[in-house]
Amino acid sequence: MDWRAECVAVVPCLNESRRIGPLVEGIRRLVPTVLVVDDGSEDGTGAAARAAGAEVLRHEAPRGKGVALRAGWREALGRGHKWALTMDGDGQHSPEDIPVFFECAERTSAALVVGNRMGEAGRMPWLRRAVNRWMSRRLSRAAGRQLPDSQCGFRLMRLKAWAGLTVRAEHFEIESEVLLAFIRAGLAVEFVPVRVIYEGERSKIHPVRDTVRWVRWWRRSQ
Repeated sequence: MDWRAECVAVVPCLNESRRIGPLVEGIRRLVPTVLVVDDGSEDGTGAAARAAGAEVLRHEAPRGKGVALRAGWREALGRGHKWALTMDGDGQHSPEDIPVFFECAERTSAALVVGNRMGEAGRMPWLRRAVNRWMSRRLSRAAGRQLPDSQCGFRLMRLKAWAGLTVRAEHFEIESEVLLAFIRAGLAVEFVPVRVIYEGERSKIHPVRDTVRWVRWWRRSQ
C-alpha cells in the first residue's frame, strides 16, 4: 500500500494555534497531505496550520467535532484519497504511532483501525478515563465484542466504507457512532496500542453537556 499517496490526515481543531504547527510537521513526515478543519478558531490556528504545510478548511463559527470530521472526510473522498487518518488537534496523539495503524490495516484488511490508550490508562485524566470506560462498556455490549477504547480519536479509516454508512453525529459522539456503524455493517475493526500524551491542556469536552449529548445519541442508536 502506498500510504503516502493514498492516505490523507484529517485533523479537526478549535483554538490550537500553539500545538497545531508541530503536530502538522510531525504528521507530514509520514503522511504528506494534511487537511486541518478549523472549526471556528479565534487564535490563528488556521494560519499556524498553513505555515506548517497543511491545507485548511475553515468554519466561520464552531459547529462541532462531528461536523468538522465529516467535512474533512468528504473533502478527502472527493479528492480521490482511499484512506483518512484522523488525529485530534490538541497534541494528545503522537505522529510516531502512525506506522502502527498502517501495519495493522495491511495485516488484517481492517476498514477501521482505532487507537487504544488503555494500556497506559493511568496516565489519562481520571474523569476522561472513567467516562471512556463507562461508554466503552455500553458500546461493547451493543457491538457484541470488546471495544477497549471507544472514544479515541486517533483512527485510520477506509473512506469508501465510511461513505456507505449513515453517520450524522455533530459533536463528540462522532467516535461512538462511527465505531458502532462499522461493526453493525459487518466491517472489520481493529485496535492498536497508542501512547497517552496529556500536558495539562484544557479539554474541549464539556463533562455535562457532552455526556448528555452522548446519552441522547445512545438512546437513538438502540
